[in-house]
Amino acid sequence: MGMVLLTMAVSLKFLKPTCANGVCNKASTSQIAFFYSALYIIAVGSGGTKPNISTFGADQFDDFNAKEKELKVSFFNWWMFSSFLGALFATLGLVYIQENLGWGLGYGIPTVGLLLSLFIFYIGTPIYRHKVRKSKSPARDLIRVPIAAFKNRKLTLPTQPSELHELELQHYSSSGKRQVHHTPTFSFLDKAAIKEGNMGTTRPPCTVTQVEGTKLVFGMIMIWLVTLIPSTIWAQINTLFVKQGTTLDRHLGSSFRIPAASLGSFVTLSMLLSVPMYDRYFVPLMRRKTGNPRGITLLQRIGIGFMLQVIAVAIAYGVELRRMHVIRIHQVVGPKEVVPMSIFWLLPQYVLIGIGDVFNAIGLLEFFYDQSPEDMQSLGTTFFTSGIGVGNFLNSFLVTVVDKITRRGGGKSWIGKNLNDTHLDYYYGFLLVISALNLGAFLWASGKYIYKRENIEVYVDGVQVESKALDTSPLAIQV
Repeated sequence: MGMVLLTMAVSLKFLKPTCANGVCNKASTSQIAFFYSALYIIAVGSGGTKPNISTFGADQFDDFNAKEKELKVSFFNWWMFSSFLGALFATLGLVYIQENLGWGLGYGIPTVGLLLSLFIFYIGTPIYRHKVRKSKSPARDLIRVPIAAFKNRKLTLPTQPSELHELELQHYSSSGKRQVHHTPTFSFLDKAAIKEGNMGTTRPPCTVTQVEGTKLVFGMIMIWLVTLIPSTIWAQINTLFVKQGTTLDRHLGSSFRIPAASLGSFVTLSMLLSVPMYDRYFVPLMRRKTGNPRGITLLQRIGIGFMLQVIAVAIAYGVELRRMHVIRIHQVVGPKEVVPMSIFWLLPQYVLIGIGDVFNAIGLLEFFYDQSPEDMQSLGTTFFTSGIGVGNFLNSFLVTVVDKITRRGGGKSWIGKNLNDTHLDYYYGFLLVISALNLGAFLWASGKYIYKRENIEVYVDGVQVESKALDTSPLAIQV
């Protein structure tokens, strides 16, 4: 609906400002209201689909089937591959269509594509697997457990976790739920499962599984916090990297001029090339060495991605130092003057961020899905999408604050409208410092994190082959 309205806003004459001789009049209040309504409807729709579509796709695999469980390991790699394939078409094909053939056609093509996707989705509805919710209100434990732990704060925890309240394994098997094993993290929440804490009341104490579900969310919040800076760095691709590219020589040959924004397609291209290599070569190689079905742990994967991102920022800082050197030599001052330096100097930082995304972006999406409490996988993927959103807000906030602070007293702004007369190199240096510090914070947080361990019965061709505690992977990052 939002894309239909947006297409109408750029196609119908009465919904867009009138133009004459290349000069357009100011949009009316009703035109602005219609345009922003379309954007907000798209935002609301994306908020409903993005956290759920990957979750729904992953739910099509049965964790209790050994073959499907093995296939599920590759799902997020190829799901992100298909998403970025669409993004590549948008940055290359649709940008060209919008600039040369019109905005109506540029927005109309993805609108038709969305309608076709919706039609295909409804056709496939009868054959999809629909995960049955095991509890009426899975989020209720997130409130109940901390409250119960606070009420029992003066009680002493038993020395053995087995003395905490937990239901029999038979209960979980018969109800189809999964029992989660006790972990030592966030031990203050364990007081919610103290048996004697509920004496004199009819309500039983929280179970260890309920407490562990709340611990998982607390742990994901801890990891989520240290992903905000990397999300802020990623936002540079569509902001400062593009603005930096507009100052450089963008000619390819004598006639063709590369759009600065199109250089972002190299992030997508490098990711599209790296995903098959990661899934088909890197994972099997590491699987043989570590014995982990994923090759490396989820947090190791994320950590490698963050490390590559720090290197990319370091390269961006070095390239900016080079650009400033060329500016001083050739005395480039004007905001529209072209710096005699090829735009392809920016290529390494774009490519490295794309390769890093194969590790951190896909790793984060899989981590938040995999580590979510049962029946709350959509909440996990919401952590992923919200991190990207908060990162974009932080990027805007940082740029605004740094610009205002550095302008004080008539000083030269680090980020001004004229990038040929600023200290963008100082800003990239600042980003490099906070990225490196955040990497240290991530290593600390991942060292504290303990993966969830569930009881699971695995079947092959309908025959139970094992019933054991499923440990997602070894603890934290192994250095």
